[in-house]
Amino acid sequence: MCIANDNGTAATSGSSTEETELKRDGEKFARVSKRPTDFSWNEDEEPHAERRKQILAKYPQIKELYGHDPNAKFVVLLLVTIQVTTAYWAKDQSWPLFLLTAYFIGGTANHMLLLAMHEVSHNLMAKKPLHNKLIGLFANLPVGLPTCIAFKRYHMEHHRYQGEDGIDVDIQTHAEVNFFNNTFKKFFFVFFQVAFYALRPLVVNPKKPGIWEFINLACSITFDVAIYKSMGGWALFYLLLGSLLGAGMHPVAGHFIAEHYVFVEGVETYSYYGPLNIFAFNVGYHNEHHDFPFVAGKNLPKVREIASEFYDNIPDHKSWTKVIIDYIFDTNICGYSRVKRKVLSEKETQKLKSQ
Repeated sequence: MCIANDNGTAATSGSSTEETELKRDGEKFARVSKRPTDFSWNEDEEPHAERRKQILAKYPQIKELYGHDPNAKFVVLLLVTIQVTTAYWAKDQSWPLFLLTAYFIGGTANHMLLLAMHEVSHNLMAKKPLHNKLIGLFANLPVGLPTCIAFKRYHMEHHRYQGEDGIDVDIQTHAEVNFFNNTFKKFFFVFFQVAFYALRPLVVNPKKPGIWEFINLACSITFDVAIYKSMGGWALFYLLLGSLLGAGMHPVAGHFIAEHYVFVEGVETYSYYGPLNIFAFNVGYHNEHHDFPFVAGKNLPKVREIASEFYDNIPDHKSWTKVIIDYIFDTNICGYSRVKRKVLSEKETQKLKSQ
């Protein structure tokens, strides 16, 4: 089957190893050839801290890239303005135009705001943590549901304890894997994956909410009520639908699967260097991001350029759209296509869960 890369060029997809190879600068990496029946368990710690040490030993100048992007907050302001303005306009349109607008404009903008919250979680939009929180709360408004504060708590653990059993909530549970076990169900999972990402932490690693979670909740409710009172229910529905569509069957949402699902044996993190990074604060540079989480998305391509030999031999994805299609239709890729580890002691795990 022939599908398009994110830049519009053709790419092949099929069931055989030869047809589903990932390529990097001419080198081929064989895809997984059988469906896993359990997670891939690894006894080593996550790989990014060690590679960061190696890269900094050779290229200490990368530390000059550390720090926030002072212009990113203006992108957030623009996106929020676009969403509020479009919600006001879309409420009076026909159903077909409403749905197309919710998908292409609302989905893209709200997903980009979700990734702005990702930048904020690393304090990469302002110098002070408080200012990052405030930017995150503002970015969260058009999304419709409070996410930015809780996301930061879980995302920091995802970086520090990538794949750690019971801690990293980025990985599907056994129940999810066993239920979403065929093409139709995997389509359903991708379409509603934002809901599973939101609910999974409550099962795997529940945390007691703090004052900032309640502030986040209050801001979201106040904004939603204001939109409903001033523009009507369809305007609010446009924003909520944009979040659902933008985080589901949407090209930019392919990064959810592309980042850590195992498409090549022994590789647990994958980058994507294509044009959709424009709408994603360069989150596609995912190996670079995990290696250097203190570098703003704007500067991640510079990390790749400086330390290219460390990344040249790591397979990367050419298309987020193709990743979604492969996940749904390739029987060898499923929820078990993830690396997990049990490095922490039971005491350490319980301590993290209680925080």
